[in-house]
Amino acid sequence: MKLSKFINFCIFTTFFSVLYVYQQSEIFRLAYMAQKRQAMFQELLDKNTLLRYNIEANASLVRIGSRLSQNQDYEIPANYQLVKLAYPLENLKVNTRAPKKENLIARIFSIKREAQAKTINP
Repeated sequence: MKLSKFINFCIFTTFFSVLYVYQQSEIFRLAYMAQKRQAMFQELLDKNTLLRYNIEANASLVRIGSRLSQNQDYEIPANYQLVKLAYPLENLKVNTRAPKKENLIARIFSIKREAQAKTINP
């Protein structure tokens, strides 16, 4: 083997060896960057979950009720207490028609609708 072929072979092998090492180091560098971004993303998700929990805790009915009970001038009326609103006489309208009477068949086959509340579970 001539010396020039040997030197060309060494240069060629060294070039591809350096290229391979550079490629592997870039793979590890990118993997570390992805892992760092994943950790940062997980931290942001944890903060988001904590903030959502705080919002739900602060907006809960128990917390709102405790805040209202701290206010001394707020009172929830009992069942027997009534509130009467006085309207001016000119705004009142009098219904002159007699209420519609239902016959027996209409009452038996009539369907009465009721409003039902359903909870939404997120």
